[in-house]
Amino acid sequence: MAYIGEWAKVVIEPPARPFASLHEMQNWYTVNVKRHCPGKQGYLKRVEAAFVQAREDRIAKLALNFGIDEIEALGGMESFMQTMDDLQRRHAPDTDFRPELSLDRACDVEQVGTRLYEIFAAQWFRSIDVCHDELAQPISAFKPIYRAAHAAGLVCKVHVGEFGTADDVMEAVEVLELQEVHHGVAAAGSPQIMNWLARHAIRLHVCPTSNVMLGVAESYGKHPIRKLYDHGVPVTVNTDDLLIFNQSVSQEYRNLYTSGLMTPEELDDIRRIGLEEA
Repeated sequence: MAYIGEWAKVVIEPPARPFASLHEMQNWYTVNVKRHCPGKQGYLKRVEAAFVQAREDRIAKLALNFGIDEIEALGGMESFMQTMDDLQRRHAPDTDFRPELSLDRACDVEQVGTRLYEIFAAQWFRSIDVCHDELAQPISAFKPIYRAAHAAGLVCKVHVGEFGTADDVMEAVEVLELQEVHHGVAAAGSPQIMNWLARHAIRLHVCPTSNVMLGVAESYGKHPIRKLYDHGVPVTVNTDDLLIFNQSVSQEYRNLYTSGLMTPEELDDIRRIGLEEA
């Protein structure tokens, strides 16, 4: 926020209270952040800010999500790849950049499928994800896309189990043959499913501040990452929407420590899990 604010010559204050919904969160972002950095130039400055933050926080592995509309806005895959790779080289050269293709859960799956050949052929994306409204359409609708993603060698992930149920997490993993899950904290509601995730080594990428600010977790001190970790589920600690929640990875770790939820040794164990290959 400070980086964008300095560039736009404004002071951007983080949200003062939790959001009632994803819709309210997106409205806050549009009014308080996006209007200060509009258009193509503003978009590139926001991506640049993510690389700068990664460098300053000494991030070893950085997965940034990009949508098909962003690829098209920059003139197609070749131009898009060159632009993003250049930003990474200039602002975070020591960070292992792992771009992730992100699809909207409400997208037209057939239409998206027509774009995949060009995107996958470039062999630039390292992983694939489906995000936004978990109830927009059944996760099974994405089976053809994920079959193609597996064939292309991408790490397969999905945003699931932030607002849904433990069963939703297990269904997504089984149906799409996922290796990793973004969020997945709803799995903490089922000991059986936590044990299943642990046995199958399905990694959950947890975003504590996002969960607190969206009412998924009551507080850092009562965050479900504690229960997931205790059941042997591989978890990592991550930022989510830095230009909304304004928390670096280091701050996310500190929040879990100062709340008394986790010890330094446990957090270091989680840090090592995040650096390992899935």
